[in-house]
Amino acid sequence: MILLELFWGFLKVGFFAFGGAYGAIPLIRDVVLSYGWLNDETLTYMIGVSESTPGPIMVNLATYVGSSQAGLSGAVIATTAVVLPSFFIILLIMAVLKNTIRNPYVQAVLRGLKPCMIGIVLATGICMVLHHCLPAGKPDLRNIVVTAVLAFGFYGSGFVFKKKMSPILLIIVSACIGIAAL
Repeated sequence: MILLELFWGFLKVGFFAFGGAYGAIPLIRDVVLSYGWLNDETLTYMIGVSESTPGPIMVNLATYVGSSQAGLSGAVIATTAVVLPSFFIILLIMAVLKNTIRNPYVQAVLRGLKPCMIGIVLATGICMVLHHCLPAGKPDLRNIVVTAVLAFGFYGSGFVFKKKMSPILLIIVSACIGIAAL
């Protein structure tokens, strides 16, 4: 019975939680407290833990509540229930988008969005480099060296090996250099 309650409770959360994770917290609180799965204090602690761990807050909370109520099977049921509505909504959007993607007006919008997205990503990267290489207006030599090594590794690999470094390898190298630079 608890597995069915977990499924139904978190399916409601998945269907009706709009506005991102923080908008879903009141709905999660209502469902969890109405079923008596956690008390208010424990739920508040778990919201804090869910915010500080990797992954979406709704999924983290569903997994914890399901695990605390019914073990591994409860965690799987609650997590599946909370993501199921989004999964089907995305499938529906993709089915509709598949037919409309060939529309010349949709293509024009997408072509117009591409440079905007490139600009947003580039601006974010530049702001991050400036923020970390020049904190409080003073140069941070360690961060400048790490940034220069990574930039040279990424762009230099294209000249040396005639092939750019894969993003996954760049992330691994960045992590190793970051750990070594601590």
